[in-house]
Amino acid sequence: MKRQTVRTILGVVLALAGVAKAGLAQTPAANATQTSGEGQSATAAAAQEATNPFASSWQMQMQQNNNWTAMPFGDQTRVQSNLVFQPLMSMRLTEKQGLIIRPVVTMVNSVPHPGQNGQNERTAGFGDTALAFALPHAFLGGRLMLGAGPTFIFPTASKRLLGQDNWQAGPDVGGALLGRHFITYGFVQQWFKMGGDGLKTNQMNGVFNFTYLFDNGWTVGTQPTLSVDWKASAGERATFPIGPQVGKMCKCGGRPTLIQVQAQYYPIHPSGISPKWNIQLQLTPTIPSLIKKVLF
Repeated sequence: MKRQTVRTILGVVLALAGVAKAGLAQTPAANATQTSGEGQSATAAAAQEATNPFASSWQMQMQQNNNWTAMPFGDQTRVQSNLVFQPLMSMRLTEKQGLIIRPVVTMVNSVPHPGQNGQNERTAGFGDTALAFALPHAFLGGRLMLGAGPTFIFPTASKRLLGQDNWQAGPDVGGALLGRHFITYGFVQQWFKMGGDGLKTNQMNGVFNFTYLFDNGWTVGTQPTLSVDWKASAGERATFPIGPQVGKMCKCGGRPTLIQVQAQYYPIHPSGISPKWNIQLQLTPTIPSLIKKVLF
């Protein structure tokens, strides 16, 4: 299948999934977390729902990343930017088993790179697309959630420099712990090359989060992302940032929306072209589940 065909199919699927109709009643998915805990305000519960990777509502999340990247020529620093649409969709696979689906679509990827003339150049366009599935299971009355499933990467990048040109697959696993005024979670994905014309890949990505929730809708915490390239030489495999994240729950277009800003420094990164600083803006509107019926 050609790359353009893959992008078209994924675009149609996501467009259908993202159409929200006013007045839909929310139906929690089996094994989904409920957030109306005792002693928790409605605003804090909404912020927790917008952060929860096992939420019963749908999260229509947009994330903008600006990475200050050191270039190999001189002491120049260029900004690598990407805009990612990563909705989280929860549904009932059976009466007792839920299903979490999370595509990660790189809508715009702008990458600085060395040109053939020795000058720094820039290439922009559509990036690769990831698609993760997880079967959640609830413990401790829904306060502890564990889930696992398969994850995939599709070569949808519009230009070779913006993707890896490989079909990739592997496992994912995650867990979340919800408290009265906090949520913490980790979600790890591992991919192996299944086919394609790109270089051989073997990589891991992990997202880790701790968020404290105030009753007035403000949040503080951190959300670092660990990236590991197992094919790289020792000492050059990992990228890991640290930094604070601040957010506020509000109403945008009539929908509950969590707005978060995070500043991160990368103490661990490969030598050469790699990020040193990052500013991240994240918008997470939540809507009721659009698929209320049991699938099987």
